[in-house]
Amino acid sequence: MTEIRTPRLVLRRWLDDDLLPLSEIHADPVVMQGIGDGRPRSLDQTAEDIEAWEEEWDEEGFGMFAVELLGSGELAGAVGLSVADAPAEIAGQVVISWRLGRVFWGQGYASEAAHATLEFAVQDRGLDRVAAVCRAGDRASLNVLDKLGMEAEGTAQHPVHGHDLAVYGIDLTQYQE
Repeated sequence: MTEIRTPRLVLRRWLDDDLLPLSEIHADPVVMQGIGDGRPRSLDQTAEDIEAWEEEWDEEGFGMFAVELLGSGELAGAVGLSVADAPAEIAGQVVISWRLGRVFWGQGYASEAAHATLEFAVQDRGLDRVAAVCRAGDRASLNVLDKLGMEAEGTAQHPVHGHDLAVYGIDLTQYQE
């Protein structure tokens, strides 16, 4: 089982017990406003997400990690890698993404987890590039991308929902821990 420990977090594969806490995160409209169509997701949709993430782990050797607080064991959210199918500007590229419960915002957890994920991408999976997209104007996500050393590469539109996206990337051959 793939597991990464940071000073405050454990990044790991998904467990059955993660469904309910992740569905609570997915039910928060503020958390979900920057993800997909921006609408909260149901328990069944969350179960489908976890299943798809686990399938990606099996097929690609990477996927979305469950993010657990090291001290309490509480599920804070998800971070990880996936192969983008859209927008066209990054289709087929490996992308990094995250989502954390609102109570975990503003504490550096997203940056800590994303940094560990980039290290995993380089050291364990030998990837030389990772991209990212976020809604244009999502200041918190843009701050995380900046902290990771990712560079703005342009803009795109969400192919289904039409909102503006900021496109970022990083050359991992130059990535420094």
